[in-house]
Amino acid sequence: MTGMNEALEAAAAAVRGAKTLVTTGHISPDGDAFGSALALALSARAETRSAQVCFGGGFVLGDQFSFLDTSPVVEADQVEAPDCLVAFDCNDPDRLGEELKPVLESAGTVVMIDHHVSGTGFGDIRVADPKAPAAALLCYRLLERLGRPLTSEVATALLLGLVTDTGRFQFENTGPEAYRVAANLVEAGARPEVIGRSVYESVPFGYLGVAGAVLSRATLEPEHELVWSYVTLDDLQTHQLDMADADGLIDNVRIAKEAEVALLLKEQPDGKWKLSLRSRYRTDVAAIAETMGGGGHHRAAGGEFEGTIEAAVEAVRKQLSG
Repeated sequence: MTGMNEALEAAAAAVRGAKTLVTTGHISPDGDAFGSALALALSARAETRSAQVCFGGGFVLGDQFSFLDTSPVVEADQVEAPDCLVAFDCNDPDRLGEELKPVLESAGTVVMIDHHVSGTGFGDIRVADPKAPAAALLCYRLLERLGRPLTSEVATALLLGLVTDTGRFQFENTGPEAYRVAANLVEAGARPEVIGRSVYESVPFGYLGVAGAVLSRATLEPEHELVWSYVTLDDLQTHQLDMADADGLIDNVRIAKEAEVALLLKEQPDGKWKLSLRSRYRTDVAAIAETMGGGGHHRAAGGEFEGTIEAAVEAVRKQLSG
């Protein structure tokens, strides 16, 4: 952990010395990327420092984050050359989106904080720990080194990242540190019941219709230990559901006990398909996603495919067979 400690100390020094701070993460941020970026920005603002949060990829602040203090969130074009840019949950600059490139290039110091296995990394300071279950845990370690107190707003943002990226503390990489940090966050004022209701028990009614369509198409291929399905733009339009609200559909598909790997294809406006991959025990779905320009974790990953549904599924089959 010596290298990790040195990287965290360097990151803390860069953040501490910055008069202007921008935090971000990968496009279409999940709870971990969003919560981590927001937590660091909120902690800086608590010290009356300038801090902004922005994301690329046409990011729109959705209702799923409405329980958080999102006051630091701005559009990417509102950000000017910061002293320090901190990117969470991402180790590929292209995953930040086109809108963030000018900010990335103009920043005085770029800090990458990530816990994915795949990717080469970027930035002047790289904090990478593949054993960490969430970027939020790394953000917590950073805040410890900064010596900043945990407000209830910061604690809530961090707990969101921990809860979502550990699968509600049930994934196998959820070690004792995650539970200890979660307890500290609750003591600081985070409310797990609010996170649980907002993230897992609050979907538009149209989600039920789309989930029904997805489950009706679910296909089990025992020879590949694969279950897969897909969601189309017509599905979303018919049931008046936004694409962001469809992210949880993979969890409906993955529960089939016969399948080692679950695959959900989501049609995109440009005609491509986004792939969500999950594995139960042994399969490294991040390695599969990398062949499709994506990446992620050993048990959860995503990629992109241009072509037909059948061609996309066949590409995954080949990887499972190989």
